[in-house]
Amino acid sequence: MQTENRSQRIAVTGATGRVGSHLVEILAQRGHDVVPIARSQGVDVVSGEGLDQALVGVETIIDAATGPSPDQQEATAFFIASAQNLQRGGAAAGVKRIVVVSIIGIDKFHGGYNAAKVAQEQTLLEGPLPVRIVRAAQFHEFVEPLVGWTIKDGVAHVPEMRTQLVAAGVVAETLADAAEEPEIENGSITEVAGPQEERLADAAAALFASRGDSLEIREGRGAPLAQPDDPDAAAYAEGAALPNAGAKLAGPSFEEWLAVAKG
Repeated sequence: MQTENRSQRIAVTGATGRVGSHLVEILAQRGHDVVPIARSQGVDVVSGEGLDQALVGVETIIDAATGPSPDQQEATAFFIASAQNLQRGGAAAGVKRIVVVSIIGIDKFHGGYNAAKVAQEQTLLEGPLPVRIVRAAQFHEFVEPLVGWTIKDGVAHVPEMRTQLVAAGVVAETLADAAEEPEIENGSITEVAGPQEERLADAAAALFASRGDSLEIREGRGAPLAQPDDPDAAAYAEGAALPNAGAKLAGPSFEEWLAVAKG
């Protein structure tokens, strides 16, 4: 739902990514002047190259950039550098606020990519510009690469995980709504998730079935999201990645999304 009709100049980091590509299209359809920020556009949020020029006249930054890998150290370095650069460059350019996409439940985990996103949130909140946080469930589009990381010798070793998978387009709409809010409270959090709880192993099975692929799936509390003895493995299995009460829930379900994607 659009919250305000006033047009803005809005910069979108990760503009060519899973969420960013949808977001650029949605914002343009709503009449905003969109500045896509991506390395392919000559702007690097980590090195800061081209960032100051890209932010000229921008009112809101929506940070939808993703880290280079699931490795905690690499992802943390990426997110801290980008957060610092966006706050510094945004403040210098007269930007009014930052909206960032994050992940549901990250404050319940201790390591991996979730810890990197916690560091990103904290670094952004330490900056001069107010920050609006949209925490999303795992994307439908995330299932294929995640499962791909687990495949070894023809077997997908899928972690035991309860989630509420959501379409990247739905997350993009939620980010656009947040950017259009007349006022934001610094550090305020909205959650967005899909319409129903799903197990990652079941989603993987549906993905393979849609392709006629008979790859074996083994579910367990292990890599790539956490090591077997890591408390994060138990947290995933026990539902720490599920949305809290009051979250925005929107379809399609994963199988409905698959049917359209296969279309």
